[in-house]
Amino acid sequence: MEFDVLMSRSRAAGATVEIPEGWAQGRATFGGLVAAMLYEQLAAQVDPDSTLRSITFSFVAPVAAGPVSLQGSVLRAGRSVSQVEARMEQDGQVVLAAFASFGSSRDSSIHVPADTAPHFVAPEELQPLPYIGGLVPEFTQKFDYRISAGDMPFSGSASNRFGGWARFRGEEAATRRVEIGHLLALIDAWPPAVLPMLKQPAPASSLTWTLEFMEPLPEATCGDWWQYLADVEQAADGYAVAQARLWSPAGKPVAFSRQTVTVFG
Repeated sequence: MEFDVLMSRSRAAGATVEIPEGWAQGRATFGGLVAAMLYEQLAAQVDPDSTLRSITFSFVAPVAAGPVSLQGSVLRAGRSVSQVEARMEQDGQVVLAAFASFGSSRDSSIHVPADTAPHFVAPEELQPLPYIGGLVPEFTQKFDYRISAGDMPFSGSASNRFGGWARFRGEEAATRRVEIGHLLALIDAWPPAVLPMLKQPAPASSLTWTLEFMEPLPEATCGDWWQYLADVEQAADGYAVAQARLWSPAGKPVAFSRQTVTVFG
């Protein structure tokens, strides 16, 4: 997959990577793609056996198609936890920054299981989210969606809940085992949960995004169906805060997401 090629190129220290056309999200590049690229730079700074516990992104400026430079550094490497930061620059300007915590497992008497997956209608029984040029972002052609909770974007919905099923498109996706970068893209592929509440089309973009992952990752592929559910917790003054969760094809909780979104409508 083209996505995997970009991930591979993003791992080299101080890498410069060419973002191709086809991943547009309004006037910017799809946030899930650039976040996944910067994650690869972060992960390259630590031991391959380290486990990602938490990662935060700050979307500083729109990222255009074209070359970007990636640079990561270790802030501290302890016996069990490493803290790492990374930046993406374009045309001499920081466009994306990230901070991640990697930590090894340890014995603990505390165990609180996460919620099981919601009971969605099976994806085969739902209509795919259509691609409408000029209204739906270009990058969405890389994914397959089935809305199972909430309403369509820009429908003036009274519900603050939005989600369903998503997967990568393409034959290669069916055999490609999922990794953290793929999951970042699958989570961010969904429109901001506030969009169904709008009555007419209007832009919205991520300002900050924090995620926690539960590893080891499940034995699943990019072409499997992954469940996503988001709730808008608060919205006012042109900003919205939403929390979301992702479950594996087997219903296992995989990630928690919390996002601040700017809304221009």
